[in-house]
Amino acid sequence: MPTTLKTLSLANQPVGQRLKIKGLAVPEGIRLRLLEMGLTEGCACRVVRYAPLGDPMEVQVRGYLLSLRASEAEGILVEKAE
Repeated sequence: MPTTLKTLSLANQPVGQRLKIKGLAVPEGIRLRLLEMGLTEGCACRVVRYAPLGDPMEVQVRGYLLSLRASEAEGILVEKAE
């Protein structure tokens, strides 16, 4: 799924930004792991913080905090929540 004006990558989103997951464009093994952790289409999430060097990032999803590598976050397609 290519990114459009409305669909963005989770990577490099500003801290505090509320987002909705639109899809996953990652290899199948990583995709299954992310789905098991609750990152499903339509799920709301919020960027909490970045590590001092920018990798990993912490995201709040389904009531818990999840740390993601930048390479994983690049393949998570999101849109800004309204």
